[in-house]
Amino acid sequence: MSKPLDGIKIIDFTHVQAGPACTQLLAWFGADVIKVERPGSGDVTRNQLRDIPDADALYFTMLNSNKKSLTLDTKKPEGKEVLEKLIRESDVLVENFGPGALDRMGFSWERLNELNPKMIVASVKGFSDGHHYDDLKVYENVAQCAGGAASTTGFWDGPPTISAAALGDSNTGMHLAIGILTALIGRDKTGKGQKVAVSMQDSVLNLCRVKLRDQQRLDRVGYLEEYPQYPHGEFSDVVPRGGNAGGGGQPGWILKCKGWETDPNAYIYFTIQGHAWAPICKALGKPEWIDDPAYKTAEARQPHIFDIFATIEEWLADKTKFEAVDILRKFDIPCAPVLTMKELANDPSLRASGTIVEVPHSVRGSYLTVGSPIKFSDLKPEVTASPLLGEHTEEVLASLGYSQQEIFNLKEIQAV
Repeated sequence: MSKPLDGIKIIDFTHVQAGPACTQLLAWFGADVIKVERPGSGDVTRNQLRDIPDADALYFTMLNSNKKSLTLDTKKPEGKEVLEKLIRESDVLVENFGPGALDRMGFSWERLNELNPKMIVASVKGFSDGHHYDDLKVYENVAQCAGGAASTTGFWDGPPTISAAALGDSNTGMHLAIGILTALIGRDKTGKGQKVAVSMQDSVLNLCRVKLRDQQRLDRVGYLEEYPQYPHGEFSDVVPRGGNAGGGGQPGWILKCKGWETDPNAYIYFTIQGHAWAPICKALGKPEWIDDPAYKTAEARQPHIFDIFATIEEWLADKTKFEAVDILRKFDIPCAPVLTMKELANDPSLRASGTIVEVPHSVRGSYLTVGSPIKFSDLKPEVTASPLLGEHTEEVLASLGYSQQEIFNLKEIQAV
């Protein structure tokens, strides 16, 4: 079945996570993604945190599904010649090199535009061009700190905290994929390519917009009414860490369920939304709270919100997290069990939807990975195994017009 991005050829000069997450998404949707790797080593994640000796690490396999691998030494004239041919035939080049690396390779924007005026050059950066930190090397946790996430995550009496979610890496890749698709649509109208860049700092900040909202509210009124510090605690002049409070203005907290003494994930997240207050009271067996002036409004509840949460925990004491959610969902109360990676990996609903997929691999056997988080009515992306290093070198070179002898010679040159 034809896929939306069939016919789009992408040169993938990315490594580690942000760039590969972007190109993997496009590969799922039909793009021909050619991952260009250094002969003999390839993407550094091939051997990072290995669980099977001499097999590509899960770090690599889970970010490079559906791609082809071309090994190419771009420092040698023969490698540069291959890359030039590939550029002329491709639609997009995606890179996450350090600043100026493409220029030093001899492939500046001007040179790329000369080789292929329709080429879209997409870049992952740590900071935007012109930023005073634009020469700083950036990794996931650096981005979370620079983008405002760490300062607003954790508890108010503890240090800034990093999120386990890849806010700096995979999130930036998703933003870059949107930029690439937008540029492709723009090219259909203008016939011209362009540069697309997404910085990790900007991508993290984009997901922290509600905290930027809170900073402006704090500047104006001096407090944030939905944070646990209100009304008894004090606020400084910056957005504080709010523990497990919800960012949308509805009080919420992670609460203990049956078995929490031995199971560190026997918890649910419970949200007290205004429209759900009456159902909450009924579910808890506290109908008298519905019209009690001390509880009736969000403003009235806030001074003793933790007393309310304590009462809910008493109700949860004899219920597992799954039993509790099954009861509460009948009352339309926003809540969720705290799910572990093991529980998610074995979730039949996620398997059925393609969110978690099992993929056969020629070396390591089957492994689990994430599938497309985006669902379509007329497209079900198939996830195939990540490529072995250089697995498609001969195929790609042949498609560029190289003879078998020329391919043999080129491989010999690169092996030297």
